Amino acid sequence: MDVYLYLIAIVGGFFAGVLNTLAGNGSAITLSILTEVLGMPGNLANGTNRVGVFFQTMASTAAFKRNDKLHFGKSRIIVISTFIGAIIGGIVAIQVSNEQFKFVFKYLMLAMLFVILVNPKRWLKTSDQRFEISPWLAIPIFLSLGFYGGFIQMGMGIFFLAATVLIAKYDIIEANAVKVLIVCSYTFFLVLLFQWKGLIDWKIGLIIALGQSAGGYTSASWSSRYKNANLWAYRILVLVVIVVLFRLFGIYDWIVN
Repeated sequence: MDVYLYLIAIVGGFFAGVLNTLAGNGSAITLSILTEVLGMPGNLANGTNRVGVFFQTMASTAAFKRNDKLHFGKSRIIVISTFIGAIIGGIVAIQVSNEQFKFVFKYLMLAMLFVILVNPKRWLKTSDQRFEISPWLAIPIFLSLGFYGGFIQMGMGIFFLAATVLIAKYDIIEANAVKVLIVCSYTFFLVLLFQWKGLIDWKIGLIIALGQSAGGYTSASWSSRYKNANLWAYRILVLVVIVVLFRLFGIYDWIVN
């Protein structure tokens, strides 16, 4: 692989790590690099992408824990439900195409933009406003989110933030801390699953993981200490969703051409 491709992989991984930690959908960057730049088939790219996701979320989790933004005991039901759903989704992912999910994904993102922009103050609350979510509500919601994350990962962070901030009443930084813990835990098992099926290119995966880990740790450390982190995390979330929609509905290509 040429030197400039290594550079693209590391730099792209860094920005993906930042986006995954503060908002979500960083996999849109890494999957594009794997499929469009490096020419990988979809299933191999899906598996290889999980390597970077695992190391990035492990670094982000360590940074959030170090800065006292991660409290597993308060999020046990959310973590376990999402984890179980993700394992099921991963098993399905190695057997079927994810093209139909991608079709549904763009309309889910369109609805998500509306949810994010209506009453922004809901996203800027502090953590002492959170209440204990009912298991009858948490289990089906986060089981479904886990399935989606295990199946395709792309956009899972955005949907997870919406559920934890708007339904479970977390503040956006603590929601991000729980998000990276969950993604780290289920991605470890998904890496084993994809490897079992021979769907991981470890050389490329570890190169991207280097950039993603640096981006994840840096952004997690910054957001844990910066007093306006909630506001900036919200702004980045809105920007990410708008950019994703531009790509999904062909607006970006239309502008370029």
